[in-house]
Amino acid sequence: MDRCMPLLILLLMGLCQQEEVCSKSLINSCDDCIKSGPYCAWCQTLNFTKDGEQDAVRCNTRAELVKRGCKENEIISPKNKRNIAKDDPLSASQNGQVVQMRPQKIDLDLRPGLPVSFNVSFKAAEGHPVDLYYLMDLSYSMKDDLANVQVLGTDLFAALRKITNHARIGFGAFVDKTVLPYTNTNKKKLKKPCDENDQQCQPAFGYRHVLSLTPNKNDFEAEVKKQFISGNLDSPEGSLDAMMQAAVCEDKIGWNSNSTRLIVLTTDAGFHMAGDGKLAGILEPNDEKCYMENNLYVKSTEMDYPSVGQLAMQLEKNRIQTIFAVTQNVESVYKELSKMIPKSEVGVLSSDSKNVVQLIERAYNALSSKVTITHDNLPEKVRVVYRPICRNGEKSEKEGVCDQVHVGDEVIFEITVTADTCMENKFFTISPRGIKDTLTVTINTTCKCQCDTAGPIIDPHPHCNMSGSISCGICSCKDGHVGQFCNCKIGNKQEHTLRASCQKDNGTECEGRGDCVCGRCECHNTDSGSQYYGPYCECDDDHCEKFQNQQCGGKGRCKCGKCECNSGFEGSACQCKTSDEACRTVNNSVCNGRGICKCNQCECKGGYQRPHCLECPGCTDPCQTKVNCIECLGFESGPFKKNCSEACKTISSTIVKEAFTLSPKECKQKDSEGCWMTFKLVQLVGEDNYKAEIMIKRDCPKPPNVIAIIGGSIAAVALIGILLLMLIKLLLYMKDLKEFRKFENEKKKSKWAEVRHHSELFKMNTCPAYWDQPVYRIIICFVK
Repeated sequence: MDRCMPLLILLLMGLCQQEEVCSKSLINSCDDCIKSGPYCAWCQTLNFTKDGEQDAVRCNTRAELVKRGCKENEIISPKNKRNIAKDDPLSASQNGQVVQMRPQKIDLDLRPGLPVSFNVSFKAAEGHPVDLYYLMDLSYSMKDDLANVQVLGTDLFAALRKITNHARIGFGAFVDKTVLPYTNTNKKKLKKPCDENDQQCQPAFGYRHVLSLTPNKNDFEAEVKKQFISGNLDSPEGSLDAMMQAAVCEDKIGWNSNSTRLIVLTTDAGFHMAGDGKLAGILEPNDEKCYMENNLYVKSTEMDYPSVGQLAMQLEKNRIQTIFAVTQNVESVYKELSKMIPKSEVGVLSSDSKNVVQLIERAYNALSSKVTITHDNLPEKVRVVYRPICRNGEKSEKEGVCDQVHVGDEVIFEITVTADTCMENKFFTISPRGIKDTLTVTINTTCKCQCDTAGPIIDPHPHCNMSGSISCGICSCKDGHVGQFCNCKIGNKQEHTLRASCQKDNGTECEGRGDCVCGRCECHNTDSGSQYYGPYCECDDDHCEKFQNQQCGGKGRCKCGKCECNSGFEGSACQCKTSDEACRTVNNSVCNGRGICKCNQCECKGGYQRPHCLECPGCTDPCQTKVNCIECLGFESGPFKKNCSEACKTISSTIVKEAFTLSPKECKQKDSEGCWMTFKLVQLVGEDNYKAEIMIKRDCPKPPNVIAIIGGSIAAVALIGILLLMLIKLLLYMKDLKEFRKFENEKKKSKWAEVRHHSELFKMNTCPAYWDQPVYRIIICFVK
């Protein structure tokens, strides 16, 4: 068992080791070789190539070149180089100048594609300066909180003193933009947006910087006590506006360049963000610049709110860490926001902000114990990977993150950098988030060979036909000469002109399978040992299509990438017999005349199906398409009557009197005269070739009785007229009856009988004798 262990370890190391491969393409020089891949090496030994071989064979992996006979000291394969230019030790001092990360500067000379690794150490220093900017929501709902914050100066400074002796604190306040729909724009309400009963209320404002960062707690308490509550209309506040100005107005706030920077945001409401300004007609996007005049944000009503991305970028750029001290009703909102803001924490504020000091302490400890390393200004085609080694040598699963790092703990980040292309004098920075310390990484790449020349330089060299000198083991020709050994005189011609003659359709030179020598392609050998051929080395006899895992199906030979089939076979891989036996039907027709025979299989036309193109499920029923021909052939009528023989030449017809002899289904269709024709169709060989049998007798419907139709129509009209008159008469009768009943009712209500006894004007005998008759008019008689 003991003897097997070393072998097992070596086997595992061999499996884990990355395989070195040189994926070379068009190689004409040592420079081309080392650019082809990180494991490509160049042999500069003179006469390394054999007869007929081109200089491209000098380019391969180191192992392959040694196997071929190249000496180790003749192999050119640049390696990565690194130089630590500045590496001050980790330290802390009482004057606030600390070094928490080393090294501070490193220079890398990289080979494209070949990674290089180095370690960066970080140690959280004790007593590091802290700047805390307290940013408070002064909308009306925060009235109780303001009263408590006004007496928090002593407690805040006492908490900060536990962390460092170099602490400063500042204060700022915000509400929202002073335009509708965020704030009541009535002049009286702008001046006093609070309730009428509140005497201490300041005018509405967006963001106000109250106190720059100061180490004096008395100044903090004095300025905060001068603050009064304000108000607005909607619930979300202008928090992001205030945070953006606090981040970018570095001189106004007084941020220390060497300190840990904190913004503590206290609020009980959500926040407006980019796009919300359109509600007030504010269309200009936030430009992330400082606009503070007399400690007020003067662009509040002219510029939209910042986006979360803009704010996150500026907070990270200015190394500011954020603590969201919010009430429980908006905790979930700010937790989602915290996910998008680097180095931020969320704490739940009590209803009156009494716990704000404890909240800040917990949040600061959470922020400072998490070290996240990141980079900035990374050049294109450069890759960086972080592998953290945290406390007690524990490796973190999170890339570039170590948790639970206490003051005095040292953690290491193993950093791997890879440049994927050639570049010069590029740089980027690596730093822990929220910390000033940075590592500047400068990158240059090695894309040219530095070849050693043993002995004196011979120019011109006999190896180059006295027309060039030796460089990296190959000839560097003088003007007017080209070729592997400078043996081709080109005179006044340009080399690129000769090379163009080796390119087919402006493609790759000699198709990548040979070398262009004096304007002609000299082809390489294939992997099997045969040779590429053709004017551009475009041909080989090893790469033809296979059938049944055999080149050209074993029924032909490969010639310039195409199969030349033996007699009796055809197809791209000689997979088909040239006979058409399988395509013939019982009547010996090929594909029934409705297709062509390819590879001994029918390729049917027009929807007909294999194997012999007999059936066509998707085709239109010929009973319908041939009805006009049946009419003209059988009864000499219809649309084709005048040119029946020409229009219906694909149908041969037979007239039958009593019974059909053909077996297909019976067709029954109407002709142009409305008669029903009965016939049968059978399709012959071909796409549109039919034989028809037509029943001579048609079933024609009887003509209509015109007199009966006209008489019936007149009778119907007359009947309708009579019924209509009767209906009108009935309606008139009903109306008269209604009027009569109304008259009778009025008559019963009248008092003419009393009038006749008391009035001398009334003379009964003057009225006509028909007074009591049922008439529809009333006649009143008066005495003259």
